Amino acid sequence: MPCIERRSIERRSFLIGSAGLATAALLPVRAAHAQLKIDITRGQVQPIPIAVSPFFGVGADGPTGRQIRDVIAANLERSGLFRPIDPNAYTQTPEQLRTATPRFVDWRQINAQALVTGVAEQQRDGRLRVEFRLWDVLGESQAEGRVFTTQSTNWRRVAHIVSDAIYKRITGEEGYFDTRIVYISETGPLQRRVKRLAIMDQDGANHRFLTDGRFLVLTPRFSPTAQEITYLSYVNNRPRVYLYNIDTGQQEVVGDFPGMTFAPRFSPDGNRVIMSMAQEGVTNIFSLDLRTKRVARLTSSGGIDTSPSFSPDGKEVTFNSDRGGAGQLYVMDSGGANPRRVSFGTGRYYTPVWSPRGDLIAFTKQEGGEFLIGVMRPDGSGERIIDRSFHVEGPTWAPNGRVLMYFSEGRADSRGLGKNTRLYSIDLTGYNKREVVTPTEASDPAWSPLIP
Repeated sequence: MPCIERRSIERRSFLIGSAGLATAALLPVRAAHAQLKIDITRGQVQPIPIAVSPFFGVGADGPTGRQIRDVIAANLERSGLFRPIDPNAYTQTPEQLRTATPRFVDWRQINAQALVTGVAEQQRDGRLRVEFRLWDVLGESQAEGRVFTTQSTNWRRVAHIVSDAIYKRITGEEGYFDTRIVYISETGPLQRRVKRLAIMDQDGANHRFLTDGRFLVLTPRFSPTAQEITYLSYVNNRPRVYLYNIDTGQQEVVGDFPGMTFAPRFSPDGNRVIMSMAQEGVTNIFSLDLRTKRVARLTSSGGIDTSPSFSPDGKEVTFNSDRGGAGQLYVMDSGGANPRRVSFGTGRYYTPVWSPRGDLIAFTKQEGGEFLIGVMRPDGSGERIIDRSFHVEGPTWAPNGRVLMYFSEGRADSRGLGKNTRLYSIDLTGYNKREVVTPTEASDPAWSPLIP
């Protein structure tokens, strides 16, 4: 994937790499008014009506402009915070919107509060130039505007970056559309389940399998650069933690440990992998420095300590342990000191993962014959359940800390069929639950950071 600069730039642009993308800001017509804003701290909010016009393009560029529009509208709609208006209601054409200021009164008549316009055209050197503008219809002003130049095959990624810019301008928070999901693809009956690593864009596009299914794989996790994955694989029936480079396809074992290693996760700086190792009935947490190969043992409880997850600043680690007799959540310093229990509700707690914001820990909970997905503050206060079902598990955070993804499965029949394991996303408030469509059944999702 090309490296893309994300800063807003005025009056200049630049290029990164031969496949890079130049970006520049379009200066606003005048300062945007305050109307174009969603307060997403209030829980469930009414989606803002937004018109996303097809991006203007001549001849062969026409389909690309329409495709960019469709991806942007779909991204915004899935967030639950925007309601794209049917293009059949538009009275101005993409050509009319290409150079002129919109007739805002026309857009107010169809109840649009925001309007997205743009141009997509191939240049003489074969690269694609994409321009977009976000308009505040009520304030009759331009709120955002940028130009991108990239290879023509990168049109979909440009659409995701534009979606992120719109999301941030209207909500005040970073977007999460220019990201990928790695997960476990599941096929076959329960007794002969085939599990493969698979990866896709957050909207399901560009799907591909990373492993062929010969060896069982579990719990994939992204590196902070989004270019590597760490995961558990049973190669030759020996469970060990591996690294996988997405660009090269190269795989390597993480360390040479005598026991079973599992539940890996990167440190925020990407220099360490933290994981569990099982030996002689005891499971403890270890950290491996990927540069020096130095191993540090972090826990010595005599029980099962697993599912470690760093805080965003790398100073603390949350994990689950049965050291007190049942699965509970704990937090310790990143070097293993000062472990303290933070979960005190009923039921058993598993799979904690720290929010990218640092303010919450998401978890799986088993209580009363069902599973629950919830969040709590790092000190254990403010526990709140987001979803519950026969079996829901494995939460992962969008990079902005606003949305969670997890997997859900039903009961299998006597033949081991019918589990119907699927991925779902849900807003932190518990609203806007949606299935994340995959070609096969799916489990163990992990959300990447924003792609560099």
